[in-house]
Amino acid sequence: MNPSPLLIFCTCPDQATAERIAETVVEERLAACVNLVPGLTSVYRWEGQIQRDAELLLLIKTRAAIYPLLEARLHELHPYQTPEIIALPIPAGSAAYLTWLADNTGAPV
Repeated sequence: MNPSPLLIFCTCPDQATAERIAETVVEERLAACVNLVPGLTSVYRWEGQIQRDAELLLLIKTRAAIYPLLEARLHELHPYQTPEIIALPIPAGSAAYLTWLADNTGAPV
C-alpha cells in the first residue's frame, strides 16, 4: 500500500489554539496524529516590518489524497491571516506506522 503520506508544518500563536486545531483535525480524520512542539521563536517579515513571536509548531501527519480538505480546514480554524502551512512528502517510514496513518485518516486510500 502506498498511502502517499505527508508531514505538514503549521505554526500557532499559543497552546490553546494549537490544541484546538490539533484535536479538530484528528477528530475529523483529516490527520492521524498531530504533535505540538512548544518553545519556538519565529522571526519573519510581515507588512514590511521584521517581527519576532513565540509560537508552537504543529507536526501534522496526513495523506496527499485529503491534503486539500486539511488545508481548507486549517485556514478556517487558524487565527492568522496567512498561516504557515507547508506540506512535505514522507518518502519512507515504518510500514506499520504508515498503514496506521492511512487507516486513521478519513478519505479512501
